[in-house]
Amino acid sequence: MSEEENPAAEPAPVQDVQGDGRWMSQHNRFVQECKDAEPEVLFVGDSMIQLMQQREVWRELFSPLHALNFGIGGDTTCSVLWRLQNGELENIRPRVVVLWVGTNNHEHTAEQVAGGILAIVRLLHTHLPKAKIIVLGLLPRGEFPNPLRDKNLAVNNFLRASLPRVGPVQFLDVSGGFVHSDGTISCRDMFDFLHLTASAYSKIATPLHELLLQLLEETPQERRASLV
Repeated sequence: MSEEENPAAEPAPVQDVQGDGRWMSQHNRFVQECKDAEPEVLFVGDSMIQLMQQREVWRELFSPLHALNFGIGGDTTCSVLWRLQNGELENIRPRVVVLWVGTNNHEHTAEQVAGGILAIVRLLHTHLPKAKIIVLGLLPRGEFPNPLRDKNLAVNNFLRASLPRVGPVQFLDVSGGFVHSDGTISCRDMFDFLHLTASAYSKIATPLHELLLQLLEETPQERRASLV
């Protein structure tokens, strides 16, 4: 499927259905941060990324890596694509980008969601050719087995097969251990059976942090002067 035929790969801002302009305000804040910050690591995605910043693991593991968090709750591949095309990659040269998005793409098939994620990866390669990219696999969701859980698993399988053809990108599946032997997910891991508790963030943060350290070690630091 080409990106032109894939609705999940079409950049689009989020409609302001609430009427308070919050989504665009968050985007504009991120664009402003790009003018002042010099991040080594950029985190981009939906609420799974956004809420990470509220947890202790962010202060302990990711802030020391000079990380920026560009997560917005409810975002899809389409809105992340739009944000990145409209200023959120300007003036910054992160050495590693962490991408986590796709679980909110309810209108799209698993193959389309994977294609939308691939479109974001290609955009990142174009704008940040020297950066390494980590794509986090989608997590299971819902207390009991359900179609959305099956779909997220299928997205991950598509990504495993497709990402190696895109370029220097790492797929990190952090979904292990959330579904118990009886098929249930515990509220101790996901308080609303979608978003992670503090202890669950600690579980996924450890392998992510280890991979980030490895990639940062492999990736030379660009001098700021080269951007001027």
